[in-house]
Amino acid sequence: MAACALGLIHRVLPAPSYPWGLAGRVHVVATRPDARRRGYARAVVRALLDELRTEHVTLFELHASQEAAPLYREFGFADSPALMRMTHLEEPGGRLPDRRT
Repeated sequence: MAACALGLIHRVLPAPSYPWGLAGRVHVVATRPDARRRGYARAVVRALLDELRTEHVTLFELHASQEAAPLYREFGFADSPALMRMTHLEEPGGRLPDRRT
């Protein structure tokens, strides 16, 4: 296998732009290093987006590296200043680690 793409479908509140309440996240796109720059990533992303559309997904999300962003813009993805992330790590037993040290 030279390249693959993995998408996840999750529910969101329905809205006019996504009436079925389904969003698709492009979770992983990977190309073997020796197979890069041959259009494989473009092909697997196109196939993944087409498949997600058959599942009534109308909202698409992803996190892109700077290197990959031009490819996703070709498909119509736009940068979003609203994207925020948080990592929450707990110690065993559900306690938060003491970060004062």
